[in-house]
Amino acid sequence: MVSPTTRFWILIAMVTISGFSQGMLMPLLAVVLEQKGISSSINGIHATGLYIGVLVASPFMEKPMQKLGYKPIILIGGALVFTSMTLFPFWQSLWFWFMLRITIGIGDHMLHFGTQTWITSTAPLEKRGRQIAYYGLFFSIGFAIGPLMTPLLSVHFYLPFLLSALLSVLVWATMFRVRNQMPGSDTSTTHMTSSIGRFGKALRLSWVAFLPPMTYGFLEATLHGIFPVYGMRSGINVNTLALIIPCFAAGSLLSQIPLGILSDKIGRKPVISTVVGAGALVFICAAFFETSALALFILFALGGICVGSLYSLGITYMTDLLPQNLLPAGNIMCGIAFSLGSIAGPFLSGTFIDLFPGISFFYVIVALLVLVFMATILKREPSQSVMGT
Repeated sequence: MVSPTTRFWILIAMVTISGFSQGMLMPLLAVVLEQKGISSSINGIHATGLYIGVLVASPFMEKPMQKLGYKPIILIGGALVFTSMTLFPFWQSLWFWFMLRITIGIGDHMLHFGTQTWITSTAPLEKRGRQIAYYGLFFSIGFAIGPLMTPLLSVHFYLPFLLSALLSVLVWATMFRVRNQMPGSDTSTTHMTSSIGRFGKALRLSWVAFLPPMTYGFLEATLHGIFPVYGMRSGINVNTLALIIPCFAAGSLLSQIPLGILSDKIGRKPVISTVVGAGALVFICAAFFETSALALFILFALGGICVGSLYSLGITYMTDLLPQNLLPAGNIMCGIAFSLGSIAGPFLSGTFIDLFPGISFFYVIVALLVLVFMATILKREPSQSVMGT
């Protein structure tokens, strides 16, 4: 069995390949459905399948992990992902693909809930921001590489799906070297009344920390699931789009660790409010220069630098605000918030494109960032005695 440090990096590898699969699947299917003549609103609704899976699985995650431990949850989740990925090419049906997206969402949520809770429960307070930043960093690395697989469609339709499944299996197999660990007594929530009660308390104590994961989900799903449709209708070719989209995730690679370390030093709230405000300015610029591929390359990278770390910053903020016994519930709610944003993003953006074809869809993103900025700066900080308890 491996050391805690090696275990940490195996968990990070699992997150990386999950990011790769998600980053590949969303733009790839968006392009395929657009080429088949599917409307942008239906395309957007179809993209929500992944996140519907997360919502379906969320209420049932906590108790199995308490009984089985972290490792089985991660292994089952990973198996669902790579099995579903191999099935996409074999039956090109809109509803069949939608069900596979839901299954991948369930598997991804199991994988992320297990890895995320394991890491947040064992990270030392003084390194919490940095360790969770690594989590976000390597997810972003995978997410940035994923869309580069879209041009492989021209080689063979099966190729990107089977390549993703193969890489997933190779990384998934390394989990068998890790010793299972049960959530400790300090994170056990069985003594509390109900899951609804735990979720309610977590929401009451740290609602502001769930806004960044929600916002990141909105951005991720919109930029990967709807922007390819918008870009193609604006005259940008598929190969160029496949290079523009990863710039957002690539930009976040530059800022994940510095922002995590900075948040350890000056606090999560000032860092989150600053990056959200800067992100709003970047996407205002994107609305003005959306016909320029070069400008979009630059602005997507700047957007990633600003707001590409919101998910990991939100998890860290949540871990600060909640006591240890509510961390499993808090991690589940981060996933729920992320999913709600991811469902709303493609649906609202796709509908916006259909209803207002003459107005830039980037304004939808700007409106959300402004609302989150206002909510974050207006939220009163809890007393220091509550944070990190």
